[in-house]
Amino acid sequence: MNWQLHYQRLKFSQPSEGVLEIILSNPGRLNAADSQMHRELAYVWRDIDADETIGAVLVRGEGGAFSSGGDFEMIAEMMRDYDALLRVWKEARDLVYGVVNCSKPIVAAIEGPAVGAGLAVALLADISIAGKTARIVDGHVRLGVAAGDHSVMVWPLLCGLSKAKYYLLLNEPLSGEEAERIGLVSRCVEDGAVYNEALKIAQKLSQGAPTAIRFTKYALNNWLRMMGPNFDTSLALEFMGFLGPDAKEGLASLQEKRKPKFQKKSPL
Repeated sequence: MNWQLHYQRLKFSQPSEGVLEIILSNPGRLNAADSQMHRELAYVWRDIDADETIGAVLVRGEGGAFSSGGDFEMIAEMMRDYDALLRVWKEARDLVYGVVNCSKPIVAAIEGPAVGAGLAVALLADISIAGKTARIVDGHVRLGVAAGDHSVMVWPLLCGLSKAKYYLLLNEPLSGEEAERIGLVSRCVEDGAVYNEALKIAQKLSQGAPTAIRFTKYALNNWLRMMGPNFDTSLALEFMGFLGPDAKEGLASLQEKRKPKFQKKSPL
């Protein structure tokens, strides 16, 4: 398959036999997930599953950054256009379940900022390798919406409920070192060694017994599938939040690079 013909925001290479490398690419914007990238990240996993030449997948960002998160223009469109809101909701759901259900093992090389839809791919990957100074943050509450996407599904399983609540409710960033310490990523290495280490792991996976590896991934990911109702609830609440005043203030404050002034009262 000529991958590049079908995708604009994702680049592809084959660094070794059986390994497909996916590169998140939005030049000049730290690989922010705009509408095009969001859609492509949701549905690339179908093509990967169908390609018998792929034994393992390596995902990274272009230019030393994984992804700086959701594109402001896409968020603004979701707030004003109900059809766009539903489209992005479906893509967000399909992205998470696409990574979970993809039969091929996925390795993430996390460098620089990892936020938003890019972070969902990074932490749902089967093996995640982070650089020491990588900056991982789930920015939903800073935007004024519930922590949807992937976090309610996978963070409590990876690092425990108490740590998940601490980082998700407070919008606290983590370095690669801290993420490894609490179990959020598989391994942390020196910044300059991230790609080579991730590639070495992807190569080892591609050279292993494919059926055994895929069966094991499928069985292990039942832990994530059991969290499906939690994920579905969090995603629905996130997208409900995009229709409210907090999201409008959160987006405006990010665009204006100031502290948000959220309303102090809530009917909940």
